[in-house]
Amino acid sequence: MGLFGAACVSLAAWLWLTFAQGMFWRTDVRLPPRSAPARWPSVAVVVPARDEAGVLPLSLPSLLAQDYPGEARIVLVDDGSTDGTADVARRIARGHPGLPLTVVSPGEPGPGWTGKLWALRHGIAVARASTPGGPDYLLLTDADIAHAPDSLRELVAAATSAGLDLVSQMARLRTAGPWERLVVPAFVYFFAQLYPFRRINRPGGRTAAAAGGCVLLRTEAAVRAGVPDAIRHAVIDDVSLARAVRDSGGRIWLGLAERVDSVRPYPALADLWRMVSRSAYAQLRHQPLLLAGTVAALALVYLVPPAALLAGLAGGRPATAWAGGLAWLLMAGTYLPMLRYYRQPAVLAPLLPFTALLYLLMTVDSAVQHHRGRGAAWKGRTYARPSDA
Repeated sequence: MGLFGAACVSLAAWLWLTFAQGMFWRTDVRLPPRSAPARWPSVAVVVPARDEAGVLPLSLPSLLAQDYPGEARIVLVDDGSTDGTADVARRIARGHPGLPLTVVSPGEPGPGWTGKLWALRHGIAVARASTPGGPDYLLLTDADIAHAPDSLRELVAAATSAGLDLVSQMARLRTAGPWERLVVPAFVYFFAQLYPFRRINRPGGRTAAAAGGCVLLRTEAAVRAGVPDAIRHAVIDDVSLARAVRDSGGRIWLGLAERVDSVRPYPALADLWRMVSRSAYAQLRHQPLLLAGTVAALALVYLVPPAALLAGLAGGRPATAWAGGLAWLLMAGTYLPMLRYYRQPAVLAPLLPFTALLYLLMTVDSAVQHHRGRGAAWKGRTYARPSDA
């Protein structure tokens, strides 16, 4: 296939993505219409935390300060931290009166368990034992997530009003540094392209995903789905959780957050690289053929358009230039809403091919690390290959 043919295929792909992939590029999927329930259900907030002493002062006070009208408590699970995470959490709670906080430690993960899911399993068990009859809902939220004071109230109101078993909001990630501005909005854009929110939220839809930083889960639905035990080995735990709930008959919802923010910094490209590469190959089910197809698709969809435009202009091939230019224009146009959501300048939109190249390299690196026997590594833990677990 020549460059003109590749540009035409890329243009066709962008026409399909723009108009037939669930309007993934729109950023207006927010919490559904909601009203206060007649009785506010009980909630247990479960926070898995491993070596999070640096971010807890920015996030934990926001949970303690929730103005939830019903019964609510927080269980923070210290997942083998070496930086005094548990002591920091207790000290913060003493200085910020609010929701009651329990800090527990489950020890090292059992065989076949990832650290986060092991921590969630222990935290959920503690929450159910400490609440008479067990809590009606579980808010599973990461230690780096800061919530507005009404966050829990709005999540519960949305779940009860719409009859949802799982309500998840994708927290707004930090974009303070130059690499964060370049990479982070694209991370959410690519996620929405793979898992269009409108398809996830459609009753009876086949697409399932959640954002692990903020998941409100009906306890009854968790029991019915057998989670977290049923997904104990999952590296991409949020997508696995949503699938388990959906497959057991539950209704799920995912959208962008308005006042739920990640406070974790990623100041260097290496930090963002580790965040993406630790799970990229797991997303491809550790299949070399899927990896090859993904690399080819990324190159065709994101790298061919600028190459065709520049080569067409330089070589006097207007048809090639037009095909590449139109594909690049659609790419940048669909990226603009995400940049606006992240309050970033529109000038970053034409740079999406370069960002996609970075993600392509991160994905290849993830596969290389996997085949070197390192699996998915995060915060000092390396998880075995699925066949070894």
